[in-house]
Amino acid sequence: CVYCDLWKNALDTTVPIGAIPAQIDFALDELRRGNTRAASLKQLKLYNAGSFFDRAAIPPQDFPAVAERGRGFERVIVECHPALVGDSAVRFRDLLQAAEGGSTLEVAMGLEIADDEILSRMNKRMTLAMFARSARFLQTHDIAVRAFVMIKPPFVRDEDEAIEFATRSARFAFDCGATAVSLIPARFGTEELSALAARGEFSPPTLATIEAALAASMSLKEGRVFVDLWNLELFSTCNCCFEARRERLIAINQGQALVPPVHCHCG
Repeated sequence: CVYCDLWKNALDTTVPIGAIPAQIDFALDELRRGNTRAASLKQLKLYNAGSFFDRAAIPPQDFPAVAERGRGFERVIVECHPALVGDSAVRFRDLLQAAEGGSTLEVAMGLEIADDEILSRMNKRMTLAMFARSARFLQTHDIAVRAFVMIKPPFVRDEDEAIEFATRSARFAFDCGATAVSLIPARFGTEELSALAARGEFSPPTLATIEAALAASMSLKEGRVFVDLWNLELFSTCNCCFEARRERLIAINQGQALVPPVHCHCG
């Protein structure tokens, strides 16, 4: 997708064999250092700003070593473009479950928006049918599915439409068998998005829209719904209520239950 900024955190060459397991070891060591809750953590997310099952991104030779580290958790979550979901996922699932008490594999795929026309204009190189097929493949092989849904991606006209599309997209993901949906507020980060904004074809969602999209998607009551809080301050226009609203969203993410909204003079 030309409107995604994940390339800023990705390499354009394949890393050496052994580099990925070493990065995981470093991250886990840092997590455990001085963290009394580290031993109780049950899930491990391995997001690589791309596709885990892209051979040019993660060398398949590293799968056994990565799986060995993942088997200490109940669930390992990786991300992948739907077009790259296939037998590699099954192989990695088998490696995670090779020992007694092995881990469940969950694959997160970018749905973005349940609209083929907008997906095409975003150069996503994916259709809704492709997403559904990949989700079906994963479920057939006992691999859990998570979907990324964008809140107000390019070509969505206003805040009301952004809420409607986010809810519709979450419903589509759940209908495809996803057990979790992660809502990602669209934000500036590429020249293409700036160009679209200049033409009136993109603007980031407001914090109120993010809150409403989360509430509407959770009201479907079909699975877990989370909202990405990275750089949440970019969507706020009021310093008086921002921290309280952020804490509210954290509580909803963790408890999977709506809590009363924060009231402020900003409306």
